[in-house]
Amino acid sequence: MVDQLLREEVVSARRIVVKVGSSSLTTAAGGLDADRVDALVDALAKLRTRPDAPEVVLVSSGAIAAGLAPLGLAERPKDLARQQAAASVGQGLLVARYTASFARYGVRVGQVLLTAEDASRRAHYRNAYRTLDQLLTMGAMPIVNENDTVATAEIKFGDNDRLAALVAHLVRADLLVLLSDVDGLYDGDPAKPGSSRIEVVHGPEDLAGVEIGSAGKAGVGTGGMVTKVEAARIATGAGIPVVLTAASQAADALAGRPTGTLFQRTGSRSADRLLWLEHASSPRGTLTLDDGAVAAVVHGGKSLLPAGVTRVEGEFAAGDPVDLLGENGHIVARGLVNFDARELPRLLGRSTRELAQELGAAYEREVVHRDDLVVLRG
Repeated sequence: MVDQLLREEVVSARRIVVKVGSSSLTTAAGGLDADRVDALVDALAKLRTRPDAPEVVLVSSGAIAAGLAPLGLAERPKDLARQQAAASVGQGLLVARYTASFARYGVRVGQVLLTAEDASRRAHYRNAYRTLDQLLTMGAMPIVNENDTVATAEIKFGDNDRLAALVAHLVRADLLVLLSDVDGLYDGDPAKPGSSRIEVVHGPEDLAGVEIGSAGKAGVGTGGMVTKVEAARIATGAGIPVVLTAASQAADALAGRPTGTLFQRTGSRSADRLLWLEHASSPRGTLTLDDGAVAAVVHGGKSLLPAGVTRVEGEFAAGDPVDLLGENGHIVARGLVNFDARELPRLLGRSTRELAQELGAAYEREVVHRDDLVVLRG
């Protein structure tokens, strides 16, 4: 059964996002493993020989890990500044290695570095899509990574598994392939006897009782099986099937052979930016809503107006993401706010008509527009 499902999902895919982790590209001591990079490139380049060759976007970790050895670091640093320094050195080495390896097949590469902020803001989101789409149209191989050199803790994706799921949605991919140092999802610790690989995950209920490890084996990345399962949940919920397998089995996975774990789609595509707003943004503050505003936002599909806001907390500017809370303190939605934190207190509980008459037409607008809002609970 898994053989048939894999072949249907992979062979029919016209646009594929492939994500590879640091541990699959580098040595345990840090530094790129040229043979591993070449093996991955071989598998991706082979796709181009198919008559119906799909377009491929590569999401690649490895920048920080690649910069460890050149900077004399024995292990991944804990502090953000040294991580950024390692990424600055390593990103150039990583792209240079990919450039040389893909050149063996006459394929050009294009580097695309993203932060979570790029994803949640409308103009940045559109620009990211246009860049990736144009690279694919021109026959180049987009290589996407988080912009670790400038991203702060508040605007980081946190791991490239989640980034890959969101990029798959951004480029409207038909398939996401997650490559790891483990050949799939197991129902227990794969190093222990008695554990077996789960071939197909139909939905969250199939994961009930499954022990999911939280750390990679090589110690050079930030992910683990937890982040991969979460990435699969994001992608499948947005209508994109996921194959999780070992990097060493990339060629088999991309050929549709029965390898790894197939996560079947559980939902359909939603408005693009809303998925990013939900999963990629870090709220800069909170707005507390009265019961009427909660009902209007959660159940009525309405925008949030000043009259429904009772309390403002945090330091944020217009355009920043904020969480919307009920009076009980539970998060009900997240949205991009249209006012600075310092402006909002004098607007609370007042109608937009009243505000426009007193303060001007610029204040006759929503606190959070419906198009910039995603319901989280309700």
